[in-house]
Amino acid sequence: MFNKKKQPPIKSLIAEGSQIAGNISFTEGLRVDGDVTGNIRSKDKGSSIVVISESAHIVGEVSADHIIINGNVKGPVYARLMLELQPKARIEGDIQYAALEMHQGALITGQLRPILPGEEKPTLKLAANNQ
Repeated sequence: MFNKKKQPPIKSLIAEGSQIAGNISFTEGLRVDGDVTGNIRSKDKGSSIVVISESAHIVGEVSADHIIINGNVKGPVYARLMLELQPKARIEGDIQYAALEMHQGALITGQLRPILPGEEKPTLKLAANNQ
């Protein structure tokens, strides 16, 4: 879905060893290798990607079109198009996504909620009740 389009370039970096306290707003691409206490949100114009590497620690909301996580996030995650969870991803918070790719080893403590445009969440029917 997202991979068919050209991904935006990563123009910003929060390097390993950096510590940022405050909200971050970005356009196009952002890579986080350091620690952030605050929300990370892409601006609504154009497509966006955020990469949270294995060495990153985020305490706050993460919101973008395409999100790749291989580090630690404590807070909600909103992936408007695609969420990729790499093997060392650790998330404590609820997740909303349009498409999800999760590798073996990734851990989530929270709820997973798909974003379904124009659709309500389908009701579950138990096979035992269909007699």
